[in-house]
Amino acid sequence: MSNHACAQRALSEESGITQLRPRSLHSQAMEEIYGLSIHDIRPRAASSSTSSEIPTPFRLNVAATAATAVAAGSLAWYYHLFGQPLHAMTPAEEGLRRGFQVYREVCASCHSLSRVPYRALVGVTHTVDEAKAMAEENEYDSEPNDEGEIEKRPGKLSDYLPSPYKNDEAARAANNGALPPDLSLMVKARHGGCNYIFSLLTGYPEEPPPGVKLPDGLNFNPYFPGTGIAMARVLYNDLVEYEDGTPATTSQMAKDVVEFLNWAAEPEMDQRKKMGMKVLVIGTALFAISVWVKRYKWTPVKTRKIVYNPPVGAGTASRH
Repeated sequence: MSNHACAQRALSEESGITQLRPRSLHSQAMEEIYGLSIHDIRPRAASSSTSSEIPTPFRLNVAATAATAVAAGSLAWYYHLFGQPLHAMTPAEEGLRRGFQVYREVCASCHSLSRVPYRALVGVTHTVDEAKAMAEENEYDSEPNDEGEIEKRPGKLSDYLPSPYKNDEAARAANNGALPPDLSLMVKARHGGCNYIFSLLTGYPEEPPPGVKLPDGLNFNPYFPGTGIAMARVLYNDLVEYEDGTPATTSQMAKDVVEFLNWAAEPEMDQRKKMGMKVLVIGTALFAISVWVKRYKWTPVKTRKIVYNPPVGAGTASRH
C-alpha cells in the first residue's frame, strides 16, 4: 500500500468516517438478483477516552459497597433517634387500659365516644368476657317486633359505646348551653393533637391571672382559644384508683386518657402498619424476582446477532 493510501486511511479513521471496500463480483450479483447492496463496513475504532469511561468491575464493587454502607448507616441513625418495636402501641407501654378507665369514670359523664364499638376493645384494653360484661351493662334499642314496637335489649360486642345524653338538646341543657363534643376523633380534629389535649387537661390554674375577667360559666385555661372554656377542671390527684397500682396523678391520668383517645381515633393503625410492612417485604421480593426473570427472558433477544448468509452459487448463476 502506498504512502498516500495509508495517509488517506488514517485520516478517514480519525474523522469517524467508515471506509467501504470496492464491490466484488459476488456483491454485484447479489444486488442484481435480490436488489441488495452489501458492503463490508469496517467498524470505527473506539477512542481511548470512551474506553476510560466504561465502569470496571472494581468501580462497580466500590460503588455497591459505598451504597450499602450509607443505607446501613441511615438505618442505624434512624433507629437511634426513633427506635421502637414494629408495633405502633401496646397496652403495657401506652396505658390504654388505664386511659379507658379514666374516660369511663371521668369523661363519659359528658362526652361520647360514638365511633368506637365494644369489639374494638377486645385484645387491646380488655378480654372478650370483660368487653361483653361492659356491653351488657347498657341497654340498646332492638329491632321492631311484629307490632312495630321497639324493645330494649342488653348490649353486644357489635354495639358502640353509648352517649351520656339522648340528643344534643339534652346535652346543651345539662351543660349551660355548651355542647360537649364527641371524643372519637378529637385527637385528629384539633391542631396539636395529643399535646393540645394533654395541655388543656393539665393547664387549669388555681386562680385566673390578675386582670382577667371571664363571663359567668367560663373557666380560664391558657391553652384554649380565647382562654375561656365552659369545661371546668375535671382531673385531680387520686381521682381514680388504677388496677395496676400506678399513682393517679393529674399528669398521669391526662397522659393515659390522651393515649386512649389517640388509639380511639385510629383503632386499626396497628393492623395497617403491620400489613404495610408485609406489603413492602413481599413487594420488594417480587420486584427483584421480576427483574431477574425479565433479564433472563430478554437476554437472548437483546444479544442475538443476525448475519446474512448469501445462497451458495448465486455468483455463478449471475455469470451465466
